Amino acid sequence: MTSNTKETVNQRLFGNAASPGILSDDGADHVVILMALYNGRADLDSQLESYRAQSHRNWSLIVSDDGSRDDGPDRIRDFAARTDRDVTLLRGPGQGFARNFLELLVAAGPHVPFAALSDQDDVWLPEKLGRALRHLANVPDGQPALYAGRTVICDQDLKPLRRSPEFALPPSFRNALVQSIGGGNTMVLNRAALDLAQETARYAEGIVAHDWWLYQIVSGAGGRVIYDPEPLVLYRQHDRNLIGANDTMRASLHRLAQVMRGRFRDWNTANSTALDAAAHWLTPEARDTLARFRDLRSHPVRHRLAALRDIGLYRQTARGNIALKLAALFNRI
Repeated sequence: MTSNTKETVNQRLFGNAASPGILSDDGADHVVILMALYNGRADLDSQLESYRAQSHRNWSLIVSDDGSRDDGPDRIRDFAARTDRDVTLLRGPGQGFARNFLELLVAAGPHVPFAALSDQDDVWLPEKLGRALRHLANVPDGQPALYAGRTVICDQDLKPLRRSPEFALPPSFRNALVQSIGGGNTMVLNRAALDLAQETARYAEGIVAHDWWLYQIVSGAGGRVIYDPEPLVLYRQHDRNLIGANDTMRASLHRLAQVMRGRFRDWNTANSTALDAAAHWLTPEARDTLARFRDLRSHPVRHRLAALRDIGLYRQTARGNIALKLAALFNRI
């Protein structure tokens, strides 16, 4: 892991330590918000102000700037001067958004009870943190739990367009191997899940996305994944992330094209390699499922669909499962 360099922007955290563990426990319901920043000045202020509007007030903020060339870091400093919450600014690893978020999870340290991931250009509705914590409160102590949910997809000016798809099938490792169902901008982890994420971050080299990895490692380790159908994040859709919304025919066709070009297979290879490296954290059942998934990819064509069914892999929609079967049939899984 590449060490983050800490720049303190709030006097209560003044110092120059480069090691993780920046914050100490500030109560049983304390949430550290983890924001990855990169050239995000344009929409940053509205995201920051939505933190201040949270009904749950016991939060702090760690921002990891991955080499911004705009004045986003200065906006973080200005925000820190205007809030009574603890704010810390880090220099990111410069290895892309997934690694930046993984290092943020490590930087959260060993004490905070909850961690919430945040993008730089969304807006959180006031009940976002409070509702997540109410869901996580039902999880037994020591069991990893990951909360995620839907978003309200908006245009550049935050005019609501539609809600992201609602997934009805239960979250599981058999789903997580072939689909990510929750955006990182909706995710909140309890302490046990944060411990798991910190311990396994070093194995997650080459992963596709941090949120997909978190879904895989938490479900694979026997943790609980809570999917909330109530959207509490206004997801700002830009031209550059139209496909990322993942709820239109255009997005579906784009993803099907990626499957047929072999990109889905490449993603699965990267994720499976990381899961293999972290296999001692997985349950015996998850290790068996992972091994059978890996073997499926080398089966002759006449056996692949049967193996897919026997393993129980599934996506959340009928259209997604058709694409999954096509991927298996053409050895693009």
